[in-house]
Amino acid sequence: MAERSFKAEVEDLRKGEGEVFTGEGILAITKALLENGVGYVGGYQGAPISHLMDVLADAQDLLGELGVRFEANANEAAAAAMLAASVHYPIRGAVTFKGPVGVNVASDALANLSSSGVTGGALIVLGEDYGEGSSIMQERSHAFAMKSQFWLLDPRPNLPSLVKAVGDGFALSEASNSPVMLTLRIRSCHVTGQFTCRDNQRPKETVREALSNPRSDFARVVLPPMSYVHEQDKVKNRWPAAEKFIMEHRLNEMFGSGGRVGIVCQGGMYNGVIRALQRLGLADLYGETQVPIYCLNVTYPLVSKEFLCFAEDKTDILVVEEGQPEFIEQNLATYLYRAGSTVRLHGKGVFPMAGEYTGAVMLAGVEGFLKKSAPEMLPAVVRAPNTDAPKLPDLTKTVPIRPPGFCTGCPERPIFAAMKLVQQDLGKHQISADIGCHLFGSLPPFEIGGATMGFGLGPAANGAFDGGGEKRPISIIGDGGFWHSGLSSSMTNMVYNKSDGVVMVVDNFYTAATGGQDVMSSRAENATKGTGHPIAKAMQGVGVNWVRQVDRTYDVPKLLRVLHEALTTKEPGPKVIIASSECMLNKQRRERPLRAQAIREGRRVEAPRFGVDEAICTGDHACIRLSGCPSLSLKRLDDPLRDDPVAHIDQSCVGCGNCGEVADAAILCPSFYRADVVHNPGKLELWWAGVKTRVIGWLQRRRSARRLEFGA
Repeated sequence: MAERSFKAEVEDLRKGEGEVFTGEGILAITKALLENGVGYVGGYQGAPISHLMDVLADAQDLLGELGVRFEANANEAAAAAMLAASVHYPIRGAVTFKGPVGVNVASDALANLSSSGVTGGALIVLGEDYGEGSSIMQERSHAFAMKSQFWLLDPRPNLPSLVKAVGDGFALSEASNSPVMLTLRIRSCHVTGQFTCRDNQRPKETVREALSNPRSDFARVVLPPMSYVHEQDKVKNRWPAAEKFIMEHRLNEMFGSGGRVGIVCQGGMYNGVIRALQRLGLADLYGETQVPIYCLNVTYPLVSKEFLCFAEDKTDILVVEEGQPEFIEQNLATYLYRAGSTVRLHGKGVFPMAGEYTGAVMLAGVEGFLKKSAPEMLPAVVRAPNTDAPKLPDLTKTVPIRPPGFCTGCPERPIFAAMKLVQQDLGKHQISADIGCHLFGSLPPFEIGGATMGFGLGPAANGAFDGGGEKRPISIIGDGGFWHSGLSSSMTNMVYNKSDGVVMVVDNFYTAATGGQDVMSSRAENATKGTGHPIAKAMQGVGVNWVRQVDRTYDVPKLLRVLHEALTTKEPGPKVIIASSECMLNKQRRERPLRAQAIREGRRVEAPRFGVDEAICTGDHACIRLSGCPSLSLKRLDDPLRDDPVAHIDQSCVGCGNCGEVADAAILCPSFYRADVVHNPGKLELWWAGVKTRVIGWLQRRRSARRLEFGA
């Protein structure tokens, strides 16, 4: 179950010649793939490109009509390997995944693909979410493009440019027999706008048709001596062909003319550059600029002839290149040096070496460059610094960081509460984490798991500690990571090496962190994918003998017992605990519409809610220290005899009951109570509720009267 349905957007994918498409950038990319005759599409979800996969999953009927094969791949390596279809066949293929992490996982397949070269167009759509919008390590895929000789597109972030880049990418790939990467920042994926559609195109040759006429070419196999020929072919044929195509089809753009200074920017940075110039009074709302801009919609390869032509009448050029190291700036500096040019190149130094180029950073960088190289272009108010202007305070030490956290009612929170409690009994353990929601367990209030090495590698990250010792190491892996690569990379590694460690498999029924897509072990029925395959069977299949299944993670006492057993048993070999409960976010997405519909239809609906009795709560806040639920907070009382605030549950509570369960060492705290909210109650329930209300009211009035009497 993806985080949202795209049934409505799928209908927009059917729009034809001359119709206007309105929507997000990533949806425009999806439409562009169909307009350009893609024959097969695959990938692995991850922000900011998850919606592309989700849309395609909802568009099975349309893809079938066009003869397009769609595969939700097990991981990025499987997706990249899928592009092998374009090596021998003139079929356009596209795969998509999250930028650097996806490229890292897929690197072996991508390197082989680049070596052999392609016949049909091969496009890799990357969610290159560098900067503060990213949830991963701060890296760029540019280095991989240079290493393996992929051509790298970085189009301007508007829908017409994004759509054009898809067609240009396929054509460039076919013209140079090389795969192409199309990088999309998070702002490009979610920018909204319009473009004029073209008709969807059936592939010139479908994968079904290709199966009827199999082809092979020994020269494309990546083995010596062919691999040596591949390298020469890259330099002597593919690279010149790519440069020729880029120049002839004007994939890079130039804006403005004249002047002795200019700006070279990545296509994805264009909006920020033009906005900075507008704020300096050097460009208008329509993009007309007084400072010439050379916009690199293709950031690799750089075309020396094109750049030197832009630079020939300039004295100073600013390179706007987000991220480090400064690959583009170094490349352009080499071109200037070899040409004997005296143009001064500015970039890192004017701009920070690392970090996202936000609007404020961009404005400061462009303004700093112009003050140094062409101060006469700036308005007088900008040229003369205002010494009387108040200095803005530095709030970096005052405003706390805002790390991610578990959702309200998350079934993974009680798992970490149990782990924290078991460590109180057995002492601190070596714990490795994995990629996914469960990584939030490394943050307060749990602070469990201090390292993560990659998706599906949580147990493998403990390999050095798995040989036995005073305490058993514990590793954590989610169901998404388990099926992504954990089964082959982590679990078989533990079995083969006779590990003595403990693995906690967090099974929330989905790849929840990427948007709630189904996995092999999902409980939901999926018309196009195979679900319902238990993780426990897979464990036993690779030789794990000690496996325990916990079907309700909110049962903290049971989790405690199983964890204690796993850490103390004398049985050798890996110990695996599968802790299963449905992702609360997806559960609410699934159940709330059904509940609302039932209420509208007048059917009886019962919804549990929890609260805290202020008179009983001691204010020790153990519930918060062992839960951390966003719906659980503090409340100050008016009672002058009680200084400490008590626990309080707000209206976002979903009734999971975890906060009360962990409050007193996994025994239900007496200050918590459960109230069942009944919608559309029956006549008998209404009568009984009235009786209880009258009795309670009479008791309350009697108590109040006695208090007044005693006080008097």
